[in-house]
Amino acid sequence: MELVPESSSSNPNFDTPITINTHIIGASSSSQMSASPPTPSRYENQKRRDWNTFCQYLRNHRPPLSLTMCSGAHVLEFLRYLDQFGKTKVHNQNCPFFGLPNPPAPCPCPLRQAWGSLDALIGRLRAAFEEHGGRPEANPFGARAVRLYLREVRDFQAKARGVSYEKKRKRPKQKPNNNALPPPAAATS
Repeated sequence: MELVPESSSSNPNFDTPITINTHIIGASSSSQMSASPPTPSRYENQKRRDWNTFCQYLRNHRPPLSLTMCSGAHVLEFLRYLDQFGKTKVHNQNCPFFGLPNPPAPCPCPLRQAWGSLDALIGRLRAAFEEHGGRPEANPFGARAVRLYLREVRDFQAKARGVSYEKKRKRPKQKPNNNALPPPAAATS
């Protein structure tokens, strides 16, 4: 049973180098240059690693899951699994440091994945799913349950850590001060 779909010619394969041959106009055919493959961006590399991690998670799932059978519930399971590798202290509600951004002493509260990390991860996996042939309307990373979970994590971590995740508003642009010029003289008759 195939757990992860094989990449076909319509699906991009991140591990395949691309060679671009350019021909300089007016030069002889012997002066063709072979460009080195473009180096993937940090974002593309991270997206590939995240996708491979998720596919490995599906293969190790009991029972193993195919990508086509994956739902929003499986994505939530994956996010909860990742919490064990988190580095962000999130205080429980009964912790004396709940709501303090800089607690004065250590506490036994768990380390979790930060909301911003989970949000970015879901964004990368959502893009990778579609790049690997998934239909946007069937994307489990865009499921309503996943969006609600991320919102709950954000709100709880904001309270627990005393950190605001509100979007910063842009300041309105100041109008140029036209008071420096004297008002036009009124015509008298």
